[in-house]
Amino acid sequence: MPASVSPIPFAPVAVASAPAPAFAPAPVKPPARSYRKGLTRSLDRYLDDLPGDLSVSVRELSSGRSYTYRPDLRTATASIVKVNMVMALLLRAQRQRREPSRWERQAAAQAIKVSDNAAASRLWAAIGGAPGLAAANKKLGLRDTRPGPGGAWGSTTTSAADQVRLLNALVSANSPLSREHRRYVLGLMGDVTPEQAWGVSAAGSDPALKNGWLPRERDGGRWTVNSVGRVRERERTYLIAVVSRRHLSLGAGIKAAEHVSELVVKALAEAARS
Repeated sequence: MPASVSPIPFAPVAVASAPAPAFAPAPVKPPARSYRKGLTRSLDRYLDDLPGDLSVSVRELSSGRSYTYRPDLRTATASIVKVNMVMALLLRAQRQRREPSRWERQAAAQAIKVSDNAAASRLWAAIGGAPGLAAANKKLGLRDTRPGPGGAWGSTTTSAADQVRLLNALVSANSPLSREHRRYVLGLMGDVTPEQAWGVSAAGSDPALKNGWLPRERDGGRWTVNSVGRVRERERTYLIAVVSRRHLSLGAGIKAAEHVSELVVKALAEAARS
């Protein structure tokens, strides 16, 4: 369902204390120059004839190889920010030395598994709105994500690379999130309702993902379509984020997200074999 971009009546909750030092993702091994050039050419050929803008970022965990296409693109998150909100909620619970309450778990499950907007709005209020998300993102090591104003959580802007950093905080032992909480979020992402399980899932098996989609007035009604998640392919694990905007339809955005996800995983797999 489209993410809400209208203000909501919840009052922000004050952020209790200064954020801890940012989570620093493990250094990654840059791929060979020829590999980068070849993948960039493949993506250019595919995307040059398509309307809209798209950025994709990928990281393969065992080798540390990573790649980002069009790193300067920033798009509205739409509903992918719901994963970010749940992670912020769990960080808040850890800081308060408590387990998430029953209603918090219910809201988290509804927001991620079925993309419920009302549940997401409750989470937004619980984390303290934009200031709360910004404080959490400093701990999570994000660099490019800017929370939406007021209650407009779907208007948060981000980059594909930042979404891979966020995913890395769900798989890294150095994450500020506890192991239990990392597994909890990945479990929710692995149980997304089937009709919303498109996107990066096309690139592998055992997906844990969240998608976001939204027609935007500022883009003349064209679609923002985003997909982020973890997939496995031949015993390798990939973190993939696709953010895109100005598609002529939701279907066109989904098709593009799936194709570029397949392209980047294939390229990194070939680089590993060579």
